[in-house]
Formats: sequence, structure tokens, C-alpha cells
Amino acid sequence: MSHTASVARPRYLADVWGASAVRDIALVLGGTAFITLAAFVIIPLPFTPVPIALSTFAVLLTGASLGAARGALSAGLYLLIGALGASVFSDGQSGVMLPTLGYIVGYVLAAAIAGRLARRRADRRVGTTLLMGVLGSLAFYVCGVPWLSLSLGIGLGEAIMLGVVPFLIGDALKVVALAAVLPSTWRVIGAGDRGER
Repeated sequence: MSHTASVARPRYLADVWGASAVRDIALVLGGTAFITLAAFVIIPLPFTPVPIALSTFAVLLTGASLGAARGALSAGLYLLIGALGASVFSDGQSGVMLPTLGYIVGYVLAAAIAGRLARRRADRRVGTTLLMGVLGSLAFYVCGVPWLSLSLGIGLGEAIMLGVVPFLIGDALKVVALAAVLPSTWRVIGAGDRGER
């Protein structure tokens, strides 16, 4: 089998250039580093403890590019080191008592969802990548809102107003960006969706 044939149908973007255990470890660590760096790109909002953060986009991109297992491990490692006290969460925060911790737990679920859908080639077409982004964003909210409600001592309705509504437009833009980046990257490397099933 030629080298071209061996890389013609990679499952994930990270697999285009081959695979090995050492490389998998490096990819997981790289994914964690990417999420960490993105967490420092924030826009604080004065009326809610939840900032607009680039980390949600990074989580979805990491999950889709690395796959469910490696993506979830990247997000899980990010969660672990922040929970243990490393200042890696948005605005240099850490620990487990943050109102936003539920969203960070959602990172693990969102990365796994993006990876599972990418395995089914959802990241190779704009429409299915949009769906991937929407489902991943829902995972952030499903995990984040109940913890926000509990930690602030407010009702779910108020938690939705503080932790969902202000972010819908921004998250929609991130999903559109994801749908622009992933399918176009597959086309550039010449391994996009050509109708194979």
C-alpha cells in the first residue's frame, strides 16, 4: 500500500500524518495547552460571572481534530490541573468552587461529542459541522447552567438568563467559524468528504 493510500481516509485531522502512542500523548498535551491559551482570551461581562471565552471554540476544535478519546482527555486534563490549583481557567482562575466550573466540566462532554461526530465525518461538510458545533455548545450549557444555579443560589431561569442568553450570538459565531475551519482544512489537505461512506 502506498503512502498516499494509507492516509487517504484518516478519521481525524490529527491522524493525517500517521499515529503512534507517543504522538497521541503529545496531541493530548497539545490539546490541553490550546484550551488553556484560549481560556485567557476573554471578554468579561459585568452582569454575570461567566465571561465570553475563546476556550469553548478551542474545545470543539480539539475534540473534532483529535477524536473523542484524545479530545476528552485534553479537556479532562485541563479540568484536572485547574481544579488542583493551576491558574489555567479563564482570567487565571482555578479551583472547584467557581460558578463557571460546570461549563468546564462540559468541556469534556463537548469534546467527546465533537470527536464522535468527527469519526462519522461530520467535520467534512459545513452543514454537519454546524450541527456538531450546536450539539457541543448545548453540552456546555447542560453542564454549566445547573452548577451556576447551585453555586449562586438562584433559580434555573435566572441561571439561563445569566449563563446562556448573553452568549447565544457569540456561540453562534464560534459555530460558524468551526464550520468554516474544519471542512476547508479537509479540502486543503485533499482528504475531505468525496462521497465515501
